[in-house]
Amino acid sequence: MLFYSQRHAFHLVNASFMPFLTSIAAGSLAFGSVLFFHGFFGGVEMTTFGLISTTLCMAFWWRDVVREGTLEGNHTNIVQLSLRYGMLLFILSEIMFFFAFFWAFFASSLTPTIEVGNIWPPKGIFTLSAFEIPLLNTLLLLSSGVTITFAHHAITAGKKLNAVTGLTITIVFAIIFTGFQAFEYCTASFCISDGIFGSVFFLSTGFHGFHVIIGTIFLCVCLIRLLFNHFTIQHHFGFEAAAFYWHFVDVVWLFLYVSVYFWGGN
Repeated sequence: MLFYSQRHAFHLVNASFMPFLTSIAAGSLAFGSVLFFHGFFGGVEMTTFGLISTTLCMAFWWRDVVREGTLEGNHTNIVQLSLRYGMLLFILSEIMFFFAFFWAFFASSLTPTIEVGNIWPPKGIFTLSAFEIPLLNTLLLLSSGVTITFAHHAITAGKKLNAVTGLTITIVFAIIFTGFQAFEYCTASFCISDGIFGSVFFLSTGFHGFHVIIGTIFLCVCLIRLLFNHFTIQHHFGFEAAAFYWHFVDVVWLFLYVSVYFWGGN
C-alpha cells in the first residue's frame, strides 16, 4: 500500500461541484435580470431563483473555504500570501470599476454641453448639501476605518474582547451609514433619470452603497468567526481581507464626497 505525503506548502484543492453550480446560478441571475428589466414573462421568478441560488452557492462554497483554512489547516503562510495577492488584485479591479464613474462625472462636469445648459450642476438640478447627511456619512465611514483598525490590532495582540468590540462598532457605523444614504435617496429632489447628473450620481453613490452592504455582510461573518475563535494571532486572513475591502470602501467614499458632493454639487 502506498501512502501519499505532501511535501510542499501549497494547497491543492479537492474536486468540487461548487464552481459549476455557481456559474449556473449566476447565469440564471443575469438572464432573469434581463427578462425582468425588459418586462418579459418569468423575469421576476428567474431573478428570484438566481438570487437565492447564487446566495446559497456562495454560502456553501465559502463555508468549505473556511473549513479548509481552520479545521483542515490547508492555509499555510504561502497560501495566505497568495490569498492576499488575490484580494489586492480584486480591489484593484474594483478601483478601475469606480474609475469609470469618475471619468464620466468629470468628463460631463468639466465640459458641460448645451443640453445641460452649459453649466454644472445642470440647469434645473437642485443638488444635495455637502455639509448635511454626506458630511455625517463621511465622519461615520472615517470612524469605522478607525474601529476596524483597532479590531485588527486587537486580534494581532490576542485581545478577543477588544476585537469583538471594535468590529461590532464598525458594523453599527456601517448600518447607520446605509440608513442615512437610503434617507438621502428618498428625499433627493432628482432621480436617476434626470439627465447625466442624476445618472452619474445615483450610479456612483448607489454602487458604493452596494459595496457598503457587501462589506457589512463581510464584517458580520468575520464577527461570527471571531466569536467562534476562528482567528488567531498568526492566522486571520479572513479578517484582513474584510479590513482591506472596508478601507477601499472608505477611500472611494472620500473621493465621492469631495468630487460629487462638495465640488460637483456646488
